[in-house]
Amino acid sequence: MSIFSGIWVPLITPFADGEVDHAALRALVRRYADAGIAGLVALGTTGEPAALDAAEQDAVLATILDEAQAAARGADAQALPVLVGVSGNHTASMRERIEQLNALPIAGVLMAAPYYIRPSQTGIVGHFMALADASDKPVVLYDIPYRTGVRLELDTLLTLAAHPRIQAVKDCAGSLDTTLALIRDGRLQVLTGEDINIFNTLCLGGSGAIAASAHLRPERFVALYRALSAGRLDEGRRIFQELAPLIQALFAEPNPAPLKALLAALGLIRDELRMPMTRAGDGLVARLRALEGLDRIAPDEAALSA
Repeated sequence: MSIFSGIWVPLITPFADGEVDHAALRALVRRYADAGIAGLVALGTTGEPAALDAAEQDAVLATILDEAQAAARGADAQALPVLVGVSGNHTASMRERIEQLNALPIAGVLMAAPYYIRPSQTGIVGHFMALADASDKPVVLYDIPYRTGVRLELDTLLTLAAHPRIQAVKDCAGSLDTTLALIRDGRLQVLTGEDINIFNTLCLGGSGAIAASAHLRPERFVALYRALSAGRLDEGRRIFQELAPLIQALFAEPNPAPLKALLAALGLIRDELRMPMTRAGDGLVARLRALEGLDRIAPDEAALSA
């Protein structure tokens, strides 16, 4: 089975008094390793990389890699795989970043289409081919047109699938036809990036998910993947229906604000973001607390129960 399967958590970047909270970040890595998730994504959209300077990004990645290795159990245990987000719209600068990352023990790089400039599909192919050529590690494409302004057309994805290091796609395009065509083609592992589509994608034969909502109830997301992978459809359906209200609420306002609010309510992090991101509204926070049963206990008790 490909490494790019199962439930991957795109880690938030916790802040405390305006600085990266590395102690909280380490604790989150341990939490998700213990829950049985397949891997982590560092510096993905959920991690607010646009709000981190270059030194902070390197420090966040170093902490995640170090704790992912420490979380390995037993002499022969492998470190939890870490996929690294590399974003931008300047191909040469992104090549330089990828060449720096080649020296690190990462599982691969996650890359979206160049944002804002909206290149042609030919330009997109050239961009990704150049970056894949520069990478010593596997590449996961990130198809998220509502952030980049341009989608990866099916023909483009199938062309890119011919590159030996382009091995998977984080699918956020919202096209059932494209999702199904990629699964049927079989060369790219399809990981949904739209959490509400986890059930559908897995039932179609997709490989897994990069799911921000798996920060909460990670064991249940892992159980969902395992049930559907084993063909236990009724069990998988029950688990997904249990998770669906949480997933919907976590994306009711821009990610990761709702997620950070709920993790803070559980005592795992501070509820801090960097501008222009702002904290989730009070009404949504109350709704999230109710979904997790935190409306019946005091904040201090919630922290202890976490």
